[in-house]
Amino acid sequence: MALLTEDIIDKLERLLVEEGLIEKSVLDDAIERAKAQDKPLFSLLSEENVLDPELLTHSIAQVSGVPYVNLTNSFIDQNVLNLLPSDIAERFMAVPLAEVQNRLAVAMIDANNVQAVDYLANRIQRPIKVFMASDESVRHVLGQYKTDLSSVAVAAEASQQEAQAESARDIKTIVQDSPISRALSTILEYAVKSHASDVHIEPLENALKIRCRVDGVLREIMQLPKSIEPALVSRIKILSNLKIDEHRIPQDGQFAVEVAGKEVDLRIAISPVVWGEQVVIRLLDKSGNSFALEEMGYAGRALRMIRKGIKRPNGMILTSGPTGSGKSTSLYALIKEIKDDTVNIVTLEDPVEYKMDGVNQIQVNAEVGLTFASGLRSILRQDPDIVMVGEIRDSETANLAVQAALTGHLVFSTLHTNSAAGVLPRLLDMGIEPFLIASTVNTIIGQRLVRRVAKKRDVYQSSALETQAIQATVGHLLPKTQNDIATVSQDLGYKDLPLAGQNAYTLVKGRDTPQAPRGYSGRAGLYEVMDITEEIQGLIVKRATSSEIQKMAIQQGMVTMRQDGYLKALGGVTTLEEVNRVAADTA
Repeated sequence: MALLTEDIIDKLERLLVEEGLIEKSVLDDAIERAKAQDKPLFSLLSEENVLDPELLTHSIAQVSGVPYVNLTNSFIDQNVLNLLPSDIAERFMAVPLAEVQNRLAVAMIDANNVQAVDYLANRIQRPIKVFMASDESVRHVLGQYKTDLSSVAVAAEASQQEAQAESARDIKTIVQDSPISRALSTILEYAVKSHASDVHIEPLENALKIRCRVDGVLREIMQLPKSIEPALVSRIKILSNLKIDEHRIPQDGQFAVEVAGKEVDLRIAISPVVWGEQVVIRLLDKSGNSFALEEMGYAGRALRMIRKGIKRPNGMILTSGPTGSGKSTSLYALIKEIKDDTVNIVTLEDPVEYKMDGVNQIQVNAEVGLTFASGLRSILRQDPDIVMVGEIRDSETANLAVQAALTGHLVFSTLHTNSAAGVLPRLLDMGIEPFLIASTVNTIIGQRLVRRVAKKRDVYQSSALETQAIQATVGHLLPKTQNDIATVSQDLGYKDLPLAGQNAYTLVKGRDTPQAPRGYSGRAGLYEVMDITEEIQGLIVKRATSSEIQKMAIQQGMVTMRQDGYLKALGGVTTLEEVNRVAADTA
């Protein structure tokens, strides 16, 4: 929040009351509380959501005589951002916007700070035009600064020189501020700023390839000299408390770092491959998920069915899907939904990805004998109401989970299957009796993740082939008449669905920008939620196939992942191409 003079504060208070943005009594009460807490008045109003921060910033700009700009949906060209170094921009909370007549337009939180404005003008050697922007606006643009990966190449070259200098010495050292440490820090910073979920360090015959997985898709970001591979892998092993001299077997570890102002947990997996050791680093950003079911893409029937399932006092709720499809995140969201002081929630995870207050989380450690099975036995002696098992991997864990559900506990867990219906035969394969599955499993969630269309997008009409695919997949779900639109849209959880039987449908595709490669930014879930009804229980007892169970669930109103994806495409969330890529193997 900008530092304001008494004169501006008086004008601002009058403006807010006169414009009806705040009641006089509310303002007077806030003034008293701000004095009592020794806190700036307008910071207090923003924190308590009495005033919208953008509206407040606009009002401050108006009484200060400074032009206002809202940047929350803006993307600034990298060439413009390079005119003001990122460290200076962060220190003064000021970001460049554009060049206008040899002047640089700069947005600042504290646009009335004359000394800061003079410093910035001297720093970039040109006059500047100042705009006022909110804290959220400025941070949005700060996040667009790209990490300069050229420093990695410089560090790699310096590391090569150090390695050559040390080659004659018997004792090797890894210095905290060595070039290889700086190279690793830069790679991680780039990954965090790119919202990557994983970093792959892959040895080739003559090089070291670095790739990042962003929105579920791997992208190569650079190649480094082969000679720095041992030093880089050793540095990661040291940070992860792994054996540096072990190169024959896989090793797993973890450590936490603060990158780009965020605390990030890193999960390390190192495996020997033909040309050396491959390192996969999974990044778990602790600040990046609200675990709200609606924000994750649950809607309509699926959302209602899940909430019905978690209100039951016992039984099992299972999520299914391939690795990286968001199963664990769904479990965390469900736990957040029912977390309460009246229940004891105990989890058994490998690893504990996110730490949650009010939940007793246990980390699996096979080396000391703490497996999912042994841990689950221990959990059941801790008087739990709700149990979460990170993954059902074997028949022993499956049997214990079923027994827990039978004895009055609500059990959450995950399995690796292609669809919700595939969970039931998978449990049969693990040796669970059909009547036990039928009587314990409440709800099954099948899921995939698709890339979201970026905010910069184009609208177009579907082709004949796309129209045919839409009608074949969700035509029977779409409203038949204008009178049906409101009812069907509410039932399925998507606003203003189009009518069935149209010649073309309105779809969107993103624009390819540096901030949104191929027109995508962020991810959303595709879900199918199966409620285990009496009819499905009967099929389970008869050992029916997954396709027979799926067919029955669809007859009873289940929306499949593919159908959910097509509805999301019609709602402008993603594209048909992306849905077909991710959910091609589902009904």
